Amino acid sequence: MPQQQAEKSSLSVHRAFVVHFRLSTNLARGPIEGRVEHVVSGQSAHFDSLKELLAFMSRVLAQQKERR
Repeated sequence: MPQQQAEKSSLSVHRAFVVHFRLSTNLARGPIEGRVEHVVSGQSAHFDSLKELLAFMSRVLAQQKERR
């Protein structure tokens, strides 16, 4: 299998998120605000910091791992 195909196959839709940043977000300096949605489960949350964004993602991925 070509390397490019192998890399693509390692990306699971079960680990996919859509992140929508507010216009006020400045990734270099903050604030980082917006909404995140897990593609498969439809779970979503608003976040006001990178810490909150990553906490949501970690929580959803842990739930998905338990279910599988």
